[in-house]
Amino acid sequence: MSTATDTMPASRARTDWIGFRTIVLREFSRIIRIWGQTLLPPGVTATLYFIIFGSLIGRRIGMMGGFDYMQYIAPGVIMMSVIQNSYGNVVSSFFGARFGKHIEEILVSPLPNELIVAGYVAGGIVRGLLVGCVVSAVALCFTHLSVSHIGLTAAAVLLTSTVFSLGGFINAVFAKNFDHISWFPTFILTPLTYLGGVFYSITLLPSWAQLVSHGNPILYMVNGFRYGFLGVSDVDVRLSFAIMGGFAVGLYAFAVWLMRKGVGVRE
Repeated sequence: MSTATDTMPASRARTDWIGFRTIVLREFSRIIRIWGQTLLPPGVTATLYFIIFGSLIGRRIGMMGGFDYMQYIAPGVIMMSVIQNSYGNVVSSFFGARFGKHIEEILVSPLPNELIVAGYVAGGIVRGLLVGCVVSAVALCFTHLSVSHIGLTAAAVLLTSTVFSLGGFINAVFAKNFDHISWFPTFILTPLTYLGGVFYSITLLPSWAQLVSHGNPILYMVNGFRYGFLGVSDVDVRLSFAIMGGFAVGLYAFAVWLMRKGVGVRE
C-alpha cells in the first residue's frame, strides 16, 4: 500500500526531469530557430579550412602521420568546431539569461543546481554534436573518412563537448558584460585550439615546442578524437581520456559550487 511518503521521491524526480527537459528543449529550439547563426557558419568556415589548408597547402605538404594531409586534419577541424560551438552556446545562453533577468525564474524553481548546470551543458553538447555532424558532412566532400574506433570517437566528442560547455557556463557566471564573454575565447581558447595539433603533428616541432605542447589540454582532446578516426595519436590515448574525464568532473563540481554560492546570479 503506497503512502504519501512513498510518492514524494517519485513526484520530486518527475518535477526534476520536467525542469531539466525544459531547459534542454529550450536550448535545442534556440539552436534550430537561429540555424543561420549556429549551424551554417561552422560549415562555411570548415569549407574554407579544407580548401585553403587541405587543397592548396596540403598538396605541398603531402602525407602526414601516414595519411593524406586532408584526411589527417579532418578530425582536428571537426573537433575544433565542436569545441568552439559547445563553449559559445552555453556562454551566450546563460549570460543572456542573466542579462535578461529570466534566470531568476529558474532560481526560484525547485530544480536543483546540479540539474540547472546539467541542462545548460546538455544544450551545449547538443549544439556541439550538431555542428560536428555538419562539419563531418563538409569533410566528406573533400576526403574519405573512416572510423577505426567508434566507441572512442563518440566518447572523445562527448567528453570534449562537455568540458567546453562547462567552461562556457563558468565564463558566463563570472562575466559582468558582453565583452567578458568574448575575452576568453579570443585570447585563450582560440590560440590553444590552433596550437593543439589541429593542422599538424607535434612530431614536426622541435623538442622544446613538443614539451610546451604537452601542457595544452586541447592537444589531448584532438588526438583522442583523431585516434578514434585514424588510429594514430601523438599522445597516449589513455592519458587523453583521463584528462578529458578529469576536466569534466572537476569543472562540473566547480560550476555546481558556484551556483550554490550564488556567484554571478544572486549578486
